[in-house]
Amino acid sequence: MPGHLRDFFAVLPDSAEGRAVAGRLRPAGELHVVPHPSGRPWIVSRLPFRRISRVTRGDDALVLIGPGPVPDAELLGVLEPTRDTADLHRRLTRLPGLHHVVSRIGGEVCVRGTASGHRRVYHARHAAGRLVSDRPAVLAHLTGAELDDGALALRLLDHLPHPLRHRPVWRGLEEVDPAYALSLRDGAGGPGHTVWRWWRPPEPELGAAEGAPLLAAALAESVRAHLAGHDRISCELSGGLDSTAVAFLARRAGARETALLTVASRNAHAEDEAWARRGAADLRRGAPRPVEHRVIPAHDAPLFYADLRGNARELLDEPFPVAPARARAHLLLSRAAATGSRYHLTGYGGDELFNGLPAACCDLLPRSPLKAWSRLGALRHQYGWPLWPTLRGLLARPPFAAWLAGAVTSGPPADRSPALSWGPRQTLRPWLTDGAVELILEGFRSAAEHAEPLDPRPGRHADIDTVRLGARGFQTLEDVGVTAGLPVAAPFYDDRVVEAVLAVRAEDRLVPWRYKPLLVEAVREVVPARLLARTTKDHMAADDVQGLREHSADLRALWSGSLLAERGLVDAGRLRRLADDPFSPVLQQHPIDATVSCEAWLRTAEGGWPAEGAGPGGERHRDSEESEAVS
Repeated sequence: MPGHLRDFFAVLPDSAEGRAVAGRLRPAGELHVVPHPSGRPWIVSRLPFRRISRVTRGDDALVLIGPGPVPDAELLGVLEPTRDTADLHRRLTRLPGLHHVVSRIGGEVCVRGTASGHRRVYHARHAAGRLVSDRPAVLAHLTGAELDDGALALRLLDHLPHPLRHRPVWRGLEEVDPAYALSLRDGAGGPGHTVWRWWRPPEPELGAAEGAPLLAAALAESVRAHLAGHDRISCELSGGLDSTAVAFLARRAGARETALLTVASRNAHAEDEAWARRGAADLRRGAPRPVEHRVIPAHDAPLFYADLRGNARELLDEPFPVAPARARAHLLLSRAAATGSRYHLTGYGGDELFNGLPAACCDLLPRSPLKAWSRLGALRHQYGWPLWPTLRGLLARPPFAAWLAGAVTSGPPADRSPALSWGPRQTLRPWLTDGAVELILEGFRSAAEHAEPLDPRPGRHADIDTVRLGARGFQTLEDVGVTAGLPVAAPFYDDRVVEAVLAVRAEDRLVPWRYKPLLVEAVREVVPARLLARTTKDHMAADDVQGLREHSADLRALWSGSLLAERGLVDAGRLRRLADDPFSPVLQQHPIDATVSCEAWLRTAEGGWPAEGAGPGGERHRDSEESEAVS
């Protein structure tokens, strides 16, 4: 395992073989070990920022791994009256949903993540027994697993829907669905391991008037849990409603000193900076503790596709379409760390939770057809959807399996296609090889044979799937934070916050003529009214296009010696020609982010980045930073 995987834990079987596995995880730095009752290693971790909280009852134990310590009294209040594993996990819902949970009750070991998909669990068969980790690369190292070209090909898509995204990029590994927990008898696993459902979303039965206070309480508790023990924090204050709400909640939670950071836009017509300055002024007004606001000049912010080689510093769990923006994220977090911040809060997750997905109209139609049609009419006006395709999407939805089997196409991108199904329909990129196309289509066909939706209702399925996709991607920013030396958090991905949103009726969350109405109502007593009045959102499309132009030479070099091409997945020659033509209509129709991210991830996973100064097409080697392998 490469040394740039700096943050992980592993759960090992109680055996001599398990102890030997622990020996293979020891890097140059120290590991934290939680023992089995026998004294052998049970949980082995290297966690620069996350904290382990642990209580015991005889041989039974409860361990939480998350952003901060949980008081022993709270954990004992959960563990002591527990009858069995299922009972334990029911009782844990009284705590913020931020943690991995590892428990041992009556000889049964159980490991789970969060329902949002932010904290995930992977497992693999091994001679020592079943090994479990939050990082697939750890299991790949311990089992000698090889990369799966089919899973890599799927990551060349911009959006990988449920259940395909649960297919790890290494062979022989399995990912646990976020709603399920993994149980191992006597800590050994083997053929006796099982998964069982620990979480179900609440039914959407509450109106906004009832749901907003519950959401407000969940958000406030999540922010408090994140900030516990930190005397100086930072907040990304983009100027949007989500980050603004988090910043005001942090002030109410009692953050002692706060640094607010805003990245200015190159677009002269952008509004984010002006709104961020208003928010910072209101945060300072009456604040009992110092609040400073730093605006990063637009010319300091890297364009997209800058410093692609910087992606070598973190080995992500899988390729996410984020590599082009990594340098920008690293700059912001580095500037935040330079303020002395000990913890960084963001508004990530707000769009997924509060924008309201059009597919909710499908759920609303049977019981409130007039409300469904009024909302659909407003959405048609906003998005320019044609009438007849909209009616077909509303009334003639395919079953989930049929939709999944046809969710990718080799045809041209569909313009103004109503988003009223189980998810987006995607177009295969023209630079993919025939082999990659067949792997992708076969992956979808195979999954469709046994796939079940997250909920029988398309809108409800899309709600959960969208949150999970966003939460999954947010971990990439956390990994950049580890490199930058600053823990990063997104309170919106707390399970309790997600549950509070899902408990509200679709018609109260999807109101096209109001911007994020549920969030507005939830934070009305915390955020000044003038800031809640904003109904716009800036975008960074110009930075993307300019980045393609400014970094065309780097992109061209990336495809020289392409590892994706070596695996027969992309046409490197065509990608080099597109790099020389950044304004090509092909790139306007077919975003290249996922392909760039997949190539960058593969080079990091296989040590394929060139020496400094050699250029991306030079001879492969391992950086000195990357060569620190776990011995």
